[in-house]
Amino acid sequence: MRCLLVTCALLALTSCHKPAPTPQSQANNAQSAESGPAKGVDRSHKGQMFPKVSFGDPDGTQTDFKGLKGIPTLVNLWATWCAPCVKELPTLSKLADSRKTDLWVMPISQDSAPRASVDAFVAKLGLQKFPVYYDPKMAVSGATDAEVLPTTILYDAKGHEVWRYVGDLDWTSPQAAKLLAEGGVGPPK
Repeated sequence: MRCLLVTCALLALTSCHKPAPTPQSQANNAQSAESGPAKGVDRSHKGQMFPKVSFGDPDGTQTDFKGLKGIPTLVNLWATWCAPCVKELPTLSKLADSRKTDLWVMPISQDSAPRASVDAFVAKLGLQKFPVYYDPKMAVSGATDAEVLPTTILYDAKGHEVWRYVGDLDWTSPQAAKLLAEGGVGPPK
């Protein structure tokens, strides 16, 4: 029994994939695999609108993407159990701090654990001022066909997807700045 628990824990730590895909998402993944990289920038969803789903905002109330048109939005799908997600969170926080007027950074937790435990986890990382959204039903990742965490999606000011980045990235790097420029986000002021 103990061996089984250790094996399950190791498997959870080595992979940040979502639960087993449905037949529809498998078909979408096969198509994406042909047109986009497994890790890195994926432009196969370019032009898709914000998903029509709701999730918890930093204050604990339900919200959606309706009010976000007018400013480019960077949606980061992550979870506390995903090591690459946790690695990139501080860089997303720094990006958010440096881009308060021309980019909305939305880290949306895909954890099914209670909201309080996600908030405690973020606080333990020293990111208490980083507003974290909460989606325990994984509605956003399901609606966007995001199969791997972390996945970060840039939406332009009109709410259209520009690209998605699969895997972790230093969001304060020149590579990230170049990618953000594709969505109309200029250099920091």
